[in-house]
Amino acid sequence: MKKIIFSWLLLIVIAGSAQHLDVYPTHWWVQMKWNKVQLLVHEADPKYILAVEKLTARCSSPDIKIKDIHKVENRRYLLFDIEIAPNAKPQVATISFGGIVPKEQRSFRFELKARRPGNGTAFANGATAADLIYLIMPDRFSNGDPTNDRVAGMRDQSLNRDSVFERHGGDLKGIQNHLDYLKDLGVTAVWLNPVIENDMPDRTEHGYAFTDHYKIDPRIGGATAYKDLINALHAKGMKMIQDAVYNHTGLEHILFRDQPDSTWFHRWPAFTQTNYKDQAVFDPYGSKIDKKIMQDGWFVTTMPDWNQQNPFVQNFLIQHALWCVEEFGIDGWRIDTYAYNDLGFMNRCNHALYDEYPKISIFGETWVHGVPNQSYFCQNNYSIPFKSNLQATTDFQTLFYGIIPAVSEPFGWTEGVNKLYTTLAQDFVYKDPTREVIFLDNHDLPRFYSVVNEDTAKYKLAFAWLLTGRGIPQMYYGSEVLMAGTTWPNDGHVRKDFPGGWEGDKENKFLAAGRTEKENAVFNYIRTLANFRKRSSALTKGRLMQFAPYDGVYVYFRYDDQQTIMCAMNTNKKPFTIALDRFRERLQKFSSGTDVVSGSGIPLKDSLTLNPMSNQILELK
Repeated sequence: MKKIIFSWLLLIVIAGSAQHLDVYPTHWWVQMKWNKVQLLVHEADPKYILAVEKLTARCSSPDIKIKDIHKVENRRYLLFDIEIAPNAKPQVATISFGGIVPKEQRSFRFELKARRPGNGTAFANGATAADLIYLIMPDRFSNGDPTNDRVAGMRDQSLNRDSVFERHGGDLKGIQNHLDYLKDLGVTAVWLNPVIENDMPDRTEHGYAFTDHYKIDPRIGGATAYKDLINALHAKGMKMIQDAVYNHTGLEHILFRDQPDSTWFHRWPAFTQTNYKDQAVFDPYGSKIDKKIMQDGWFVTTMPDWNQQNPFVQNFLIQHALWCVEEFGIDGWRIDTYAYNDLGFMNRCNHALYDEYPKISIFGETWVHGVPNQSYFCQNNYSIPFKSNLQATTDFQTLFYGIIPAVSEPFGWTEGVNKLYTTLAQDFVYKDPTREVIFLDNHDLPRFYSVVNEDTAKYKLAFAWLLTGRGIPQMYYGSEVLMAGTTWPNDGHVRKDFPGGWEGDKENKFLAAGRTEKENAVFNYIRTLANFRKRSSALTKGRLMQFAPYDGVYVYFRYDDQQTIMCAMNTNKKPFTIALDRFRERLQKFSSGTDVVSGSGIPLKDSLTLNPMSNQILELK
């Protein structure tokens, strides 16, 4: 008996003196539908190996069963398939494993937590057409905590607001400090560029090259600041959209620097960049090599491309997505570079999220050209072999082939605002076009104020469409105060700091007193429309009816049983009077309307005169 006790004490001493084990996911929850979890265990110290001969394992809790252990080529990794009992209670269990000699014995603690209350109400509530999403790049919005501007030990130690490439110090606390500003503006949901740790040597302000999936970047405040921000958003009735990057990771990610084996990332004899040809994915005449380069090629040399056909990679990425929702209480996902992922894997990942969080929303970035191209990647009405279960996409088509030509091209049979009409007429291909996320610009595109050459009439017309069109509107930070910039000579110029977000800024555009007369005029215009939209059943839940444009004038209605909104878009440079007879299908019950922006009453008799380059929005009476 003494010999047995001594052996166990020796095992504990050896296990305690061994190097730290990294375990992913770091913990899990009881009563999850995803109760068969795959734990990835890693020992970074090359002096130690985990995949010893005659490997056995046991768990201290009967609520956790070890179903299988997987060895991979790199012997510093093991993968444990565990099953959590349906009636398991919150607890901390110990999983011990090793060979037959004491020096091979290792162990780690694994916690099961109680689930977050309020699935579908307090969190995972999803963004809908009733929301206005505000996109923020955390590093460039506001610096609420200067102590995290630089973090010792991280590769990028830059802090230079004079450079569009280096870090500026914005953080999650800075965003939290301005939630009242956003709520007053009419914002109901916040989408942040990635918050996951991005410990790369340079260009880390955007966050799209993860280096540790289970850490929130400490330079924006870490996990505590992220939870505080989300809790503050929810307390104000607002939502959080997290940016997911499944396609690739950063070159400094531990799973790339110390790879489990050669099958976790796509490999080529020489560096091969994606061809960006989304057509190759669905082209009935396409070649296999074009499709392979499209989906398996790397974005850039510093972003290794995950092999999502590897089942271990699939589990790692899916479990991280579930973990983030439960750990932080986010409400929805925006998925980066959606078309470049393995689409079968994406269906499985999306399904896991829908299954666990029925009200969550997911939309994917599909920077493609053509409604058929875009709709292929989300839920659609096509009878084709591959059927995507993605709810919606970022609607580049209504941007590139809709609102931009509407305000920038002369009117013609297929030109100008006719392109917006034609693009929307193709909505029959989508299962639910009201989930499409419509926008004017983002962190990769020229700011729309620059697209219209700083013409505020065109700018307001476009925002009127954004806030009355079908779908979920998304605006980019600073658009409301006329922030400008183009992607030439580089995209850093569309990612400038919000004026007033840093102590000592000469201008503070969070305050009306800090904005120019022109800026306040646009700010108040957007604010008025956005807040009206929140109260409007027709704009947030209603249907769309559009009439074919004539002479540069495009008329559409948003309506339900309680409310009808008439939107008359004049894309001409001069006033235009339209006869109302053609719109009697929707106007027959109404004799007047109220201009939503000015509050003025407008009689609806035989005609309506529209201001140049404007979108008059009338609530019909």
